Amino acid sequence: MAGVSPAGMLSASARAQYAALARLRWQMFRNGLRSKVGAFELGARTVSYVIYAAMGLGLGVGAGFAAGSLVSSGEWQFLPIVFWVVCVLWQMLPIMLASFQEQFDLGILLRFPVRFSSYLLLYLIFGLADISTLMAGLCCFGIWLGVTIARPELFAWTALSLAVFAAFNILLARAVFAWIDRWLAQRKTREILGAVFLVLMLSMQLLNPALRERRHHGREGREEQEQSERQMITRMEPWLKTANMIQKWLPPGLAEGAVDRPANGEPDQALGQIGLLGLYALAAAGILAKRLRAEYRGENLGTAPSRKKAEAVRIKEIRSPAKSPGWMPGSSGPIAAVLEKECRLLLRSLPILYALGAPLLLVFVVATMFHNSTNSAGHPAMLALPLALAYAMVGFTQLFYNSLGAEGPGIQLLFLSPTPVRSIFLAKNLFHSTIFALDALVVCTLVSLRLGPPTPVVLAATLAWLLFALPVHLTAGNVFSLIFPYRINPGRISRQRGSQGSALLSLLVQALVLGLGALVFVLCSFLGRLWLAIPIFLAFAAAALYAWVRVLRNADALANQRRDTLIATLMKTE
Repeated sequence: MAGVSPAGMLSASARAQYAALARLRWQMFRNGLRSKVGAFELGARTVSYVIYAAMGLGLGVGAGFAAGSLVSSGEWQFLPIVFWVVCVLWQMLPIMLASFQEQFDLGILLRFPVRFSSYLLLYLIFGLADISTLMAGLCCFGIWLGVTIARPELFAWTALSLAVFAAFNILLARAVFAWIDRWLAQRKTREILGAVFLVLMLSMQLLNPALRERRHHGREGREEQEQSERQMITRMEPWLKTANMIQKWLPPGLAEGAVDRPANGEPDQALGQIGLLGLYALAAAGILAKRLRAEYRGENLGTAPSRKKAEAVRIKEIRSPAKSPGWMPGSSGPIAAVLEKECRLLLRSLPILYALGAPLLLVFVVATMFHNSTNSAGHPAMLALPLALAYAMVGFTQLFYNSLGAEGPGIQLLFLSPTPVRSIFLAKNLFHSTIFALDALVVCTLVSLRLGPPTPVVLAATLAWLLFALPVHLTAGNVFSLIFPYRINPGRISRQRGSQGSALLSLLVQALVLGLGALVFVLCSFLGRLWLAIPIFLAFAAAALYAWVRVLRNADALANQRRDTLIATLMKTE
């Protein structure tokens, strides 16, 4: 970084760089409004922020009400739960919302003479504008307001504790994002991290229905269940006390203690806990600075194999040349070639694999809910299979509605090759349909093992609904892939450039398909003639297939019309 000014992050040269970056972002915003798609993206982003703001206000009101109730009643031992919920929410929301919000890659600033302190400050400032930070910040404000209303004399201590607590969470969230991007940059660490993350997330979510499962066998069964629960609580009491002692020395426990101690007349201990919480924040800042320092010095990892491994592969190919360049038999045509390419891309994309696998395994949650309702109500859960399949289809949103996102710079080759665009979309739709068919088969098997095999009428009606829902999603996905494309980076989570317009419209299409299916199922079930849903869905399926064929025929014209935008969007450097 030769030519960097020796001044600090708030010097005149640094302030000029900040102003230049602000002007750049403003000019990019203005230029984006010149097109209809850009104006629509602004409207979709506005709607998204309104929705997230409403969610944040709801969470803030809930956190404030919980904190105020606990403080006013003197139940300080339960107040750490509120801080732990906010902390977990702060760290999990960025990963959950990474693909639904626009991310600005600050790595491009490293091409210019920017000091490391300025780069670090900009990285933190852009983190303040994240949706997760705004929502969690509303939760902190709600806690402060609830505690202040309950105990006005604690408003200063609560504000100081929450300020340091918020600083720690902001630094930790940015550090986690930076290190996850570092681990996902290489294929080997990406696979290890993906497996660990998938197992942890799904095991935590599957734990809830296992703990909530209840059996209802009359008064005697309930008494035995209550007795077993009391015995379990007695056995777990030592573990709970140990966990409580440990959490008091962790950031959420320290933040709660900084509010609890002054209320008990111990301000000195409160200052010590705030100081220890500040050390946690400095540790998170050091972890973040270490990662950003490596990027600042030029570290740029990729998925390319090492030199030794590449030479070994080349020697192996020379000694035993492959008879066929592809995996699939008869892969000489363009359809088979695209199918093989899609299979390779799917196996290398961790975000998409997680999106496909999470709903598949979480079918246990839906099945357990209906299993409990069946035990309590004494009637079969007819809607369990349709709901499980509808939930599994949610994981295919990114595949259906952004089928060109993984092409990247290869989008040029699609326009240079003699293969029509409609053939490429046909191959992609066939591959996605095949994957969904396998996914649906697994879902049906899981639901059958959990609840028993469905009746022939329910199975036939569900299959008829799938014949309608799948073409609708493929049709809308082909249109959205050409109008609202965005590039998918398989090695990044925090720097995905999502499309707000595509996300909102895809959710609208899913809501319409699910709502129409639920309406038909409920009406036919209410009339006692569920078999009527089969011809109704088949009629809808015929219309959806006709629309899918028409969109495929017009895919070449729409692709050529949007060619420059597609190339410019999918070839953006990271």
